[in-house]
Amino acid sequence: MTLMKSWVTSANSADALFPLNNLPYGVFSVGNDEPRCGVAIGDQILDMAALEEAGLIYLDEHRAFDLPFWNDVMELGPAVWSKLRISLQTMLAEGAPHKAAIEPHLVPLADATLHMPFLVAEYTDFYAGRQHAQNMGEILRGSPDLPDNWLHIPIGYNGRASSVVVSGTDIHRPNGQSKPIGADMPIFGPSKRLDIELEMGAIVGTACEHGTVITVEQADAMIFGYVLLNDWSARDIQGWEYQPLGPFQGKAFGTSISPWIVTKAALEPFRTAIPPRETQLLPYLNSTIDGLFDIELEVLIQPAGAGRATVLTKTNYHRMSYSSAEQLCHHASGGCGMSVGDLLGSGTISGPDRSEYGSLMELSWAGRDPFTLDTGETRTFIEDGDTLTLRGAAKGDGYQIGFGTCTGTLLPALKFPD
Repeated sequence: MTLMKSWVTSANSADALFPLNNLPYGVFSVGNDEPRCGVAIGDQILDMAALEEAGLIYLDEHRAFDLPFWNDVMELGPAVWSKLRISLQTMLAEGAPHKAAIEPHLVPLADATLHMPFLVAEYTDFYAGRQHAQNMGEILRGSPDLPDNWLHIPIGYNGRASSVVVSGTDIHRPNGQSKPIGADMPIFGPSKRLDIELEMGAIVGTACEHGTVITVEQADAMIFGYVLLNDWSARDIQGWEYQPLGPFQGKAFGTSISPWIVTKAALEPFRTAIPPRETQLLPYLNSTIDGLFDIELEVLIQPAGAGRATVLTKTNYHRMSYSSAEQLCHHASGGCGMSVGDLLGSGTISGPDRSEYGSLMELSWAGRDPFTLDTGETRTFIEDGDTLTLRGAAKGDGYQIGFGTCTGTLLPALKFPD
């Protein structure tokens, strides 16, 4: 597929993150206005609430866009999702007859404040990147051997929906218990090994009831879209608490997502196969669909006061060993109901080379190998004032499907009252 031309000229550049091929969904406000649904096109946002008010778009008997979330649109189902996308591409295409009516409802992206694009019902994070799992095994256990179950199921844990925040939200260094090497007792205080994890997030757009099961193909059809996801991690807190029940406080203080939902439809031209498996999955997880996407990803770090950011890593979503559809299928396989607005974190995305590692835990090898930034400073883990940024895009023929950025600045830990 090649670039689709729009009468919004800023969408027609090969460097544009939001061409007509993309049209991601977000929530925005300008000034003191209430947040409402919008669609990114070039350097503009199409005000969907205003478009609906003017009678230029209609989806349901109830207002679907004058809301600070896209959940109501998701609930209308895949057929409506497709209809909406076709309508938007038609009205924004080069030569569209209704340009004069639509153009007044464009808002400069630079003037807008972006908000959470959907209400997060539940949040589940997976551990589905093979290279990351092998690296963590080598770091923590001295062996890259995978756990016995890893090749058979997408391992995950249920996180905190309340901790999911939109890009640009500052994150406080968490307090918690940890147990220093050689200490007899644990200590309580700010995490000293604060990390990030480069992930993709899949958003469930249609529900399945408690007590039902779904196939991988059905799960794929349930996914509305994708966001960039940074699962901030307190490695020292997590290391003390995670046995035997898994992550808790070390993962409960912040998960950042990008503000634009890139629809699955926009990513269809970039579908790619899952890497070859050495072990056949059990029948319920078998599928013929290509469940991953060719999305180039990178992480940058910028210390407080620094004039430039350093690229820490560059990798690709197709490095994963389990797709979001497989993860969703497995999640529901025991009868767990899935809700509109459920968020599934892919797990840390790492490639085979150090330049592709998706966490500082890997990049510094648990703090044993400090790395140098472009500013000349060194890091092992994140320091207060550092800003971390995730970027991603699927690259087509003369265009790209961009996600925007997923950023967060680390603030000092909160102090307990005396």
